[in-house]
Amino acid sequence: MLIFDAHLDLALNAVDWNRDLRQGVDDIRAQEQMLGMRDLGRGTNTLSFPELRSAGVAVCLTTMLARREEPINDPFGWTTLQACYAMAHGHAAYYKAMQQEGYLAQIFTAEQLQEHWQRYQADPDNTPLGFILTMEGADPLLTPETVYEFHALGLRALGLTHYGTNRYGGGTRSEAGLALDAIPLLRNCEALGITIDVTHLSDVAFWQVLEHFQGRIHASHQNSRFICNWQRQFSDDQIRAVIGRDGVLGVALDVIMLQDGFVRGGAAATATLLRAVEHVEHVRELAGGSVRNIGIGTDLDGGYGNEQTPSDLNRYRDVQRLVQIMQQRDFSDQEIQAIFHGNWLRFFSEALPTEGCQ
Repeated sequence: MLIFDAHLDLALNAVDWNRDLRQGVDDIRAQEQMLGMRDLGRGTNTLSFPELRSAGVAVCLTTMLARREEPINDPFGWTTLQACYAMAHGHAAYYKAMQQEGYLAQIFTAEQLQEHWQRYQADPDNTPLGFILTMEGADPLLTPETVYEFHALGLRALGLTHYGTNRYGGGTRSEAGLALDAIPLLRNCEALGITIDVTHLSDVAFWQVLEHFQGRIHASHQNSRFICNWQRQFSDDQIRAVIGRDGVLGVALDVIMLQDGFVRGGAAATATLLRAVEHVEHVRELAGGSVRNIGIGTDLDGGYGNEQTPSDLNRYRDVQRLVQIMQQRDFSDQEIQAIFHGNWLRFFSEALPTEGCQ
């Protein structure tokens, strides 16, 4: 089954974590283990370019991610907005380099998306991984107008926040709403046709985005509070709101979004991929029995490895196990295809600009 994955952090892995994604998963694991790298996520990666090809990933959204964190010794973020801006450009440069080597093909328009999908279906072994450029957390946008600069690089989707708060509003593990600068930024995104990724918004900021932004919205990697009850997931009302705007929600495979009480670095995960399917079933129920608004947004290797995935997912190709689980749960082949790729294909075929309107 071909996959359209709405959330991968490829540049984070390649640039920030200094991995050569042209290698196989086993090679990357062996190098990090041989070097004695013991931080969480090291030696347990699930993806690389060869792995994604083996898994049948034809298109993905891949991020520019540079979060501002004031402590100078923070293991994840950057102390200044200017550094965030520079790192985002570094991520974009990495994608450009991988295009030049034939591993990636950037998608700017709806026509290019359809052409790439047809090409991949016809010749998956010789077609690069297609990608749509997204930004997770708007810290690299020095002003609301900076989004025009990144749009020219191909930015087509934007999440305002990540963890904590930033100059545009509140994110995961915060209760803050939107900041004043978010309003002109949302206005600029609406003018450019950039879809807003409502993943990682605080509850307050989520509803404010829906009030102030009339363009297309989606939730790239977003599970349900009914399945895993803490603020990172959406309430049923939030899920219904995304469905009401004809957005798509991508089921994520980070076990902190699937297993209640999971502690990073603690006991091994007990949740399996069945839990992800149960999330899909819950969203389908909220949508009145339709799977139209459900997709895949794995978030695999988003700063963690298989120590933080469902217990039956060792590497990316195991995502394909969802097919059999869904079949056993009486999903039709048509529904499975829609979830694995059809719904995101439709959404971005509608949301991306057409030729001549970039």
